[in-house]
Amino acid sequence: MSCNKYLPHVWVLPEDDANRQLANGFLTDESLLTRNIQVLEEAGGWIEVLNHFNSDHVAGMERNTNRFMVLLIDFDNREERLQYAKARIPERLIDRVFILGSLSDPESLRANLGSYETIGLAMARDCREGTETTWGRPLLRHNAGELERLRENVRPILFP
Repeated sequence: MSCNKYLPHVWVLPEDDANRQLANGFLTDESLLTRNIQVLEEAGGWIEVLNHFNSDHVAGMERNTNRFMVLLIDFDNREERLQYAKARIPERLIDRVFILGSLSDPESLRANLGSYETIGLAMARDCREGTETTWGRPLLRHNAGELERLRENVRPILFP
């Protein structure tokens, strides 16, 4: 389903199929306004997420201030990856772009927390309720700063 570009909306750009499944699990939250969020095709690697964002989405975001982007990447046990990724986002858009992901990879999350869809749904519940039951886990808690920004800016769009 496509979002109404004239209203605030969120596009999610996943690194790979596992991250796409996490995002699709997020979409199953019954309180979510699914018409305000769209999961895009996976990019094929964390560098490709950044490349794809810059080549295909920057111009659209500049034209449409209603669009927010979530970039779902694997941190591969490199917390400094967030700073590297943020440095690739144009400064004028950084307030509308959020970079989230597992500290290692989604496969490690699945081993600890269940299916990708179940994890994605639990992430949505935490986002909606302002809790950290799932986001506070060791493989996700490094997202705290981005998650706080996301809750401030995107929660009202997705969970009114």
